[in-house]
Amino acid sequence: MATLLEQLKQYTTVVADTGDMQSMEKFKPTDSTTNPSLITAAANMPAYSQIVDGVLKQAKKDAGASADDKAVAAAAFKSLAVAFGKKILEIVPGRVSTEVDARLSYDTEKTISEAHAIIKQYESAGIKKERILIKIASTWEGIKAAEQLEQEGIHCNLTLLFGLHQAIACAEAKVTLISPFVGRILDWYKKDTGKDYVGADDPGVQSVTKIYDYYKKFGYKTQVMGASFRNIGEIKELAGSDLLTIAPKLLAELDATEGTLERKLDPEKAKSSDAVKISIDKATFEKMHAEDRMAHDKLKEGIEGFSKALEELEQLLAKRLSEISAKETVNA
Repeated sequence: MATLLEQLKQYTTVVADTGDMQSMEKFKPTDSTTNPSLITAAANMPAYSQIVDGVLKQAKKDAGASADDKAVAAAAFKSLAVAFGKKILEIVPGRVSTEVDARLSYDTEKTISEAHAIIKQYESAGIKKERILIKIASTWEGIKAAEQLEQEGIHCNLTLLFGLHQAIACAEAKVTLISPFVGRILDWYKKDTGKDYVGADDPGVQSVTKIYDYYKKFGYKTQVMGASFRNIGEIKELAGSDLLTIAPKLLAELDATEGTLERKLDPEKAKSSDAVKISIDKATFEKMHAEDRMAHDKLKEGIEGFSKALEELEQLLAKRLSEISAKETVNA
């Protein structure tokens, strides 16, 4: 009998949610997505020290001998995400998501500028923009940045998405795909209610199902990529989603489990859903966001968490650069 992972791939594009390329080689996903926390974790692995050191040395060279390590590290983290992205694209046949600095989440123009810089780095390495998804937080400002980027032919992945209002705004902006965070929604409800949830009762599963049905019923082209899973039960309930981005631990569990995997999300079934069409402008978005405590809390928390991860990565890179410089001085 086929494993759950093999069956899932029949319905859904499987994406690796990791910066660890060994996991990608093992599970053979179509695409891969990373975030600052995953890049930081990968940068700490000895297997990737050559990538990290190479990026730091180039950043130091570009900045000049007089630049201090902290400033060089701040510039280097952007190149590091692209360096990992380039290596990932040697493994996966599809696309890689590379994230804009989370600290720019409420600045449309700076988000657009950073997206252009990321695409330029990939193109200078001979990688076409069609293989890149620019990952942007689903704030109103981030969605407006993505809308402009999509008009330029730069594809976007809108992340930290927790509410239907965010999903509708993304679809109306014609973004390529969204990443609703299943597990983080579950975390919030468990903490808020003191209850546990399984299967179709999982609030994260219900949220993604509602978004998927809305998109398919009203003919939006934006794709749904469920993310941030806590268990394979959530994944089984979302079989049939356009894409699912899954961490290596859960990919391994799916690959080791046999049984019948039923398709739960289906575009034809979605057309008969009771969804009512909503038009989203900035005022409506902000009103719905303020009324949705979970989405409000988790978006804020997610941006703060990714921003902190970037600061930790910059500190790690500055420390590593100092070690490289000291070693070069001794060997000189």
